[in-house]
Amino acid sequence: MKTKHNNPNSLFLKTLILLLGFSSLYAQDSEPETDPLVLQNLEEWQDLKFGFMMHWGPYSQWGVVESWSLCSEDEPWCRRHMDNYSEYVKAYENLKTTFNPQKFNPERWAEQAREAGMKYLVFTTKHHDGFCMFDTKLTDYKITDTECPYHTNPNANITKVLFDAFRAEGFKIGAYFSKPDWHSDDYWWPYFATPDRNVNYDPAKYPERWQRFKDFTYGQIEELMTDYGMVDILWLDGGWVRPRKSITKEVAGWAALQPYDQDIDMPKISGMARKNQPGLIIVDRTVTGKYENYRTPEQHVPEEPPDYPWETCMTMGGSWSYNPDDQYKSTRRIIHLLVDIVAKGGNFLLNVGPSPDGELPPDAIKRMKEIGAWMKINGEAIYRSRPVPPYKEGKTCLTCLKDGSLFAIYLADEDETTLPSKVSISIVQPDEGAKITILGYNKNLVWKRAGEGILIEVPEELIKNPPCRYAWAFKISEVEVN
Repeated sequence: MKTKHNNPNSLFLKTLILLLGFSSLYAQDSEPETDPLVLQNLEEWQDLKFGFMMHWGPYSQWGVVESWSLCSEDEPWCRRHMDNYSEYVKAYENLKTTFNPQKFNPERWAEQAREAGMKYLVFTTKHHDGFCMFDTKLTDYKITDTECPYHTNPNANITKVLFDAFRAEGFKIGAYFSKPDWHSDDYWWPYFATPDRNVNYDPAKYPERWQRFKDFTYGQIEELMTDYGMVDILWLDGGWVRPRKSITKEVAGWAALQPYDQDIDMPKISGMARKNQPGLIIVDRTVTGKYENYRTPEQHVPEEPPDYPWETCMTMGGSWSYNPDDQYKSTRRIIHLLVDIVAKGGNFLLNVGPSPDGELPPDAIKRMKEIGAWMKINGEAIYRSRPVPPYKEGKTCLTCLKDGSLFAIYLADEDETTLPSKVSISIVQPDEGAKITILGYNKNLVWKRAGEGILIEVPEELIKNPPCRYAWAFKISEVEVN
């Protein structure tokens, strides 16, 4: 069966159908979002496609996994370099007294992200360890405390200056916030042992203590929603902090292990957050429903396009936080991931862990520059695009714009540094008289129909001097998609 795309209105109609499907289905396990400002913000977020995430805190001084070495679970990411747990916790928390990132330059970070073609930021204001990278008034375990040597620096309120710098570059702003707080005595009560990631007492048995934790969580989110300028996304991590009734089959493998109900009153938090930030996107990760406006598959790309807004969050290297020996994905691999994600209707949130002195690692900067060079040529096929069936065939991915433009993005093999003399695409078939170009080259290409698809002839000058590396985007008008 073919869907004819021989005019912009036809393509726009199909795209609109896809968008309407996303809007109605993204909260399919609960009441869907109806706030027009939230829906507008979500639509704008889907246009951005490429975001920048950073896990950063005192733990970067050790080059260890963020927070998780404090957790007494027998998992590879919870390993410690000391045998004595209590001594380890003291040493870990003492990192606050030596964290002094004097080379931190928020404007430079924002510039580097913009040059990479990124359009929105998600920054870890507080991870599970409870250390706050903002000037909270509710704990002294923070970057601006007098025991932290960086507290006298003009940029000490790191979240604020980062948000300001990225906002000045036109970024949407996302605040990552951990719902669990392993430093809080009202989450991990020192009276009891801490056997795993969950609260270590029964909130139903000690409701006053749990209420203090709820008030603390609410208060810190309120600070972020009132004192840090316009925030577009509240990105909540720690999906085990949730009402037990919200546990679904998707997360039962790990969430069902929690022994207690950890309801922190998301309706109250959401109401406060959106009162201060109208249209705020809330991402209560893995807690499918009204407070998870989009979903966030971690470190992988879905095989099939989901029928709801989504974002793959993924590390550029092997670690979320800084690791001096980290091995980064190649630029080609990152670009191919981006194209695959976008063709399936998602956004790509790419994470880099800054160094303890406050700089992005050189290998990460190198890749960001190379990605940016590719995006300057091919961004038209990425930004504001939407998926169009059949999404992908072999090495070719499809994207489309609301104005009717269709793109077939050819993913080059690792040893494929020049364009082939002929490119066959079997999943599209332009009408007679259609124009085919390649982004970065200002001449029309010769093409002909070949069975159910097309065969594009690539001129010699383009073969020898391709417009970019890694992937090439063909722009096609008046199309049938097979």
